[in-house]
Amino acid sequence: MKRFLIACVTVGAFAGSTASLLAHHSFAAEFDDKQPLKLTGTLTKVEWNNPHIWYYVDVKNPDGTTTTWGLSGGAPGQLMRRGIRKDQLVVGSVVNVEGFRAKDGSHNGFGSKVTYADGRNVFTATPLDRQSSTPPAK
Repeated sequence: MKRFLIACVTVGAFAGSTASLLAHHSFAAEFDDKQPLKLTGTLTKVEWNNPHIWYYVDVKNPDGTTTTWGLSGGAPGQLMRRGIRKDQLVVGSVVNVEGFRAKDGSHNGFGSKVTYADGRNVFTATPLDRQSSTPPAK
């Protein structure tokens, strides 16, 4: 019985760890580096979680409607080592975002630079961060 319990725990731990690995895709699988993205809108939400941060920007369309864009960035630990903190992404601020579009045509992208109206820049990703990035489950 003890061996059975150890085997179950081992299999469960392995299955739990591989699920996140399988969900972690490369930049090239998700985003298109030949489709640059430039957005201006209001920063509405920041998810500072592994494996990559996500932040959301509401963009006003010419017809008056609003589109929410989800933007992936670097890993929280990597960003903090570069001196970038979650509180530098200020919800409610109007920002310009530069990055790359998602290949699937959704309103997701890889955001590498956030610029505030006063000219401050927050680099939320670098080319090294492009190694992998996964959209959050909806």
